[in-house]
Amino acid sequence: MTRRSLHFSKLYSFSCCKSSFKEDHAQIGQKGYSRVVYCNDPDNTEAIQLNYRGNYVSTTKYTAANFIPKSLFEQFRRVANIYFLVVACVSFSPLAPYTALSVLAPLIVVIGATMAKEGVEDWRRRKQDIEANNRKVRVYGKNYTFNESKWKNLRVGDLVKVSKDEYFPADLLLLSSSYEDGICYVETMNLDGETNLKLKHALEVTSSLRDEESFKNFVAVVRCEDPNENLYSFVGTLHYNGNQYPHYNGSQYPLLPQQVLLRDSKLKNTEYIYGVVIFTGHDTKVMQNAVDPPSKRSKIERKMDKIVYILFSMLISISFIGSVFFGIETKRDISGGKYRRWYLRPDATTVFYDSRRASLAAFFHFLTGLMLYGYLIPISLYVSIEIVKVLQCLFINQDQEMYYEETDRPSHARTSNLNEELGQVDTILSDKTGTLTCNSMEFVKCSIAGIAYGRGMTEVERALAGRRSDGPLENDGNLSDQPDDDGDTFYSRKQIKGFNFRDKRIMNGHWVNEPHSDVIQKFFRVLALCNTAVPEKDKESGEIFYEAESPDEAAFVIAAREVGFELFERKQTRISLHELDPETAKIFDRTYELLQVLEFSSSRKRMSVIVRSEENDLLLLCKGADSVMLERLSEGGRLFEAKTKDHVKRYAEAGLRTLVVAYREIGEDEYTIWEKEFSKAKATVTADRDVLVDEIADKIEKDLVLLGATAVEDKLQKKVPECIEKLAHAGIKIWVLTGDKMETAINIGYACSLLRQEMKQIIITLDTPEIEALEKQGDKDAVSKASLVSVTEQIRDGKSQLNSAKESSLTFGLVIDGKSLSFALDKSLEKKFLELALGCASVICCRSTPKHKALVTRLVKTQTGKTTLAIGDGANDVGMLQEADIGVGISGVEGMQAVMASDFSIAQFYFLERLLLVHGHWCYRRISMMICYFFYKNLTFGFTLFWFEAYTSFSGQPAYNDWYMSFYNVFFTSLPVIALGVFDQDVSARLCLKYPLLYQEGVQNILFSWPRILGWMCNAVLSSIIIFFFTTNSMINQAFRRDGQVVDYGILGATMYTCVVWTVNCQMALSINYFTWIQHFFIWGSTAFWYIFLVIYGSISPIVSTTAHRVLVEACSPSPLYWLVTLLVVIATLLPYFSYRAFQSRFRPMYHDIIQIHRRSEGAETEISGELPTSVWRKIHQLKEKLEQRNQ
Repeated sequence: MTRRSLHFSKLYSFSCCKSSFKEDHAQIGQKGYSRVVYCNDPDNTEAIQLNYRGNYVSTTKYTAANFIPKSLFEQFRRVANIYFLVVACVSFSPLAPYTALSVLAPLIVVIGATMAKEGVEDWRRRKQDIEANNRKVRVYGKNYTFNESKWKNLRVGDLVKVSKDEYFPADLLLLSSSYEDGICYVETMNLDGETNLKLKHALEVTSSLRDEESFKNFVAVVRCEDPNENLYSFVGTLHYNGNQYPHYNGSQYPLLPQQVLLRDSKLKNTEYIYGVVIFTGHDTKVMQNAVDPPSKRSKIERKMDKIVYILFSMLISISFIGSVFFGIETKRDISGGKYRRWYLRPDATTVFYDSRRASLAAFFHFLTGLMLYGYLIPISLYVSIEIVKVLQCLFINQDQEMYYEETDRPSHARTSNLNEELGQVDTILSDKTGTLTCNSMEFVKCSIAGIAYGRGMTEVERALAGRRSDGPLENDGNLSDQPDDDGDTFYSRKQIKGFNFRDKRIMNGHWVNEPHSDVIQKFFRVLALCNTAVPEKDKESGEIFYEAESPDEAAFVIAAREVGFELFERKQTRISLHELDPETAKIFDRTYELLQVLEFSSSRKRMSVIVRSEENDLLLLCKGADSVMLERLSEGGRLFEAKTKDHVKRYAEAGLRTLVVAYREIGEDEYTIWEKEFSKAKATVTADRDVLVDEIADKIEKDLVLLGATAVEDKLQKKVPECIEKLAHAGIKIWVLTGDKMETAINIGYACSLLRQEMKQIIITLDTPEIEALEKQGDKDAVSKASLVSVTEQIRDGKSQLNSAKESSLTFGLVIDGKSLSFALDKSLEKKFLELALGCASVICCRSTPKHKALVTRLVKTQTGKTTLAIGDGANDVGMLQEADIGVGISGVEGMQAVMASDFSIAQFYFLERLLLVHGHWCYRRISMMICYFFYKNLTFGFTLFWFEAYTSFSGQPAYNDWYMSFYNVFFTSLPVIALGVFDQDVSARLCLKYPLLYQEGVQNILFSWPRILGWMCNAVLSSIIIFFFTTNSMINQAFRRDGQVVDYGILGATMYTCVVWTVNCQMALSINYFTWIQHFFIWGSTAFWYIFLVIYGSISPIVSTTAHRVLVEACSPSPLYWLVTLLVVIATLLPYFSYRAFQSRFRPMYHDIIQIHRRSEGAETEISGELPTSVWRKIHQLKEKLEQRNQ
């Protein structure tokens, strides 16, 4: 019913999707009802004064004029980039410890690469805009013919002609079509992703305007709502008297959504239509909906910002320490007229080194230190992460295991910002219909005149049969037919989509022999007439198929056809059926005049049509939810109420979706009076029009006669129970938010393994006699107070049950209905409700509205602080998807609105298992390791600069050549870390799925916790200490060259830099779990490139290469000491981490360590049990026991 509430308004609708507009009609352009359109007269003086937007559309982020400033602004919103920009500017001053170009070049490369990426993406959008704006359309001109024009030249009021398979260039008012009665078929895939066709129809007064000649004298005025984003509503009035300019004096005709053709939808199965432009360009409804989705950032990315701030603090601290010591040393250089360091000439220096003004010199040194130690901040971190995430998305998009062949839909990562969040999901909030189920409805059972028809077991009934001792429901005489002796001959017929009904008492015309055959006739006649389905005939086979608004609707029409009431033609004002005559058993044609259609909406929960039969009887045919239908029955129409209610309840328990079917006869006088009120309400152009129409519709939908109830099955998607079970084993909590009844939701929960036999249910409901008695009294305040008290008590009781079962292994499942949920989400009660829900293994919220779904998602996200994932397939799930940390859309039957609002899209629910347990785990691990390693390599490099400066009396002299430092992050260490972020795997995909408990590494954030981050930082500081002090103590004060020369500044810097490059790249090799040739190539290739660079750069003139001039060829490579120091220093630096990892994996293993050890130990338990420590062996066995228990 959810889908219908959202989309029925597009056909014969008046009440769906209530509009909420401002009531200020005075200002044109504001939301309200002030828009005036002069049809076929856009050059009218008054029309020109209105100055509406043109039809030119732009979806680009930048223009040629603002690209550079706006893109630069985007780049420098990052604190690190601002810092590097300031450093680059200051590097032109004497304060800089290196040349300006060596700082500016890496910044330009990084910023330029990101800007180029933005520019390419925006240019693609620009090309799409150019193509759309230059499409051709035929516009009615002053020469009274239709002339070709470009879309961008259209104006409000233009009269256009659109042909078959063409897109509508703007939002149009449909005037007429190639069909006599002014109907046309529209495909709205670009708007909502739905492929089923929508029926639109023109007003009867304009449907005769069907050629160029007829438009010569056509002028009219449309007064309607201002531009807004509501796709499924339209409020307006056409002023037209057929022959002269009305100036608001012509006859008024109400305009509804079915008279409006939206931009970017396509004309189908209709040769042509004529329409008037109502909204153009960015005023069209599709463009009004084109807003950016809410910005989402992963928890790791937010924590990364904090780490950058820590590094900034560290940068300032060591710069301050250096400047203090520099000031002290500088002041001591002149003491009592004596020069301590006379060789520095303290008597003849600049302000940067002035012993008489040591404090000022120390301040300038502080600024120099801020630049010198800037390598603590990784300049290429953000760009590298973006590259890695894009590549990770490619792997997700191209995963063959998540490709659904039936619909030719792969998985799709619509954003790359949240890859690592997939590995940290604590709670999944899921829709049911179309998400856990197929949203492919099948008519399986019905109750007519108090008798249950239809046999066969649903999936839920099979699940119930498995946990009940009294056998399946179909053996209950109340729910199934009598034994069907000749059923095999009938059931051998070909499968019919949407129809899985089996009962020989009804099929093959046998219903005429039933005791209440007249009621059965009326029942299926209502199903055939009370709908908006459009019959289409297959030209080849001659079979009739239906374009219906929802799978439910299609199932009802198909069921009526199979029983003998075939809808074969629908016109704007009549419906024709092939009916089975109960007396002659022959098929005859019967036509009904369609007078009114009162559409379904989420508030009305019912649909009605008013028709006139061939016998001139006025009939109101109605179907809807039992909660609203049963209260509208007349005293004489309740003959089968008790049995029907019982059947509806039993159908709901079997997981079926039910509707109650009823009708009534209407008197001519009653209808005439009601029709006048109804027409007047529809013609009202105010914000409360829909409310008025609802109230008047309610007046005639009363005193109904009950016929029966329908039951359709929405089958579970394949592998859903296994997927939910696996996710539960991974420690992920699963909540289902559904609009179904409690009985249906509970039994679906059992069928999909969300609820299990060993679970104890905690049910919170307001369907109690006390509350119902208060509701009948009509005292809303008393009902509200009593409901709040009742829900509070039930939550308190539930929490006491949880507390009493803490010591036992008993698990709980919480089920709460929609009314109770409204009170549970009250500010005074929401925390208690959440505490109860979090203590349960599964939570099911029944009768949930879209608002409920979004509020529950927000509550879980904000109060727990854990990662939430919402998954759904319909427009009613959009709020929930946008509110959650991660939104996953199912590209299923309900269109693409959920997908368009999502961060990731998949075709089937069970793909979520692989998306989270495999890709989520890998992405989390890769990004975490990558960021930690990034900070490690930069701290290692940066602190060697600090130790060298301390060694040189904090002189501000860098340890390395300028270009060594510039290329460190860009060329010598960046590619290996990107390879880690793209390819590394701690365990294979098969083991990720086999041992779902491994997923807890991400949920508990083990790999990116503060202890782990600080551990990497400490490792970096230790590595820098070992590299600097081992290198200096090994090489200084002894001969280095054959001629006896000692190590100079250039050789020491090159040797120390070599040790840094080897150390950080070998550290990478130690951290990687899964090697590919690409990783080998990047790691050892980056190291080799250092030597190649040193040779090439060193061969350049010493004016450019300075300290690097021929340093490798002439000094380092001929010396055995250089190679020996490099080898020993690298080994000594890696030894602490290697020892720690060996100790950890043996004595304190993480989840993936345990699985790796367990995999190696399979088949050799006896030998290994004697080799491994007892504690580790115990952990392995505990893990195996847990996994075995959860898989049972």
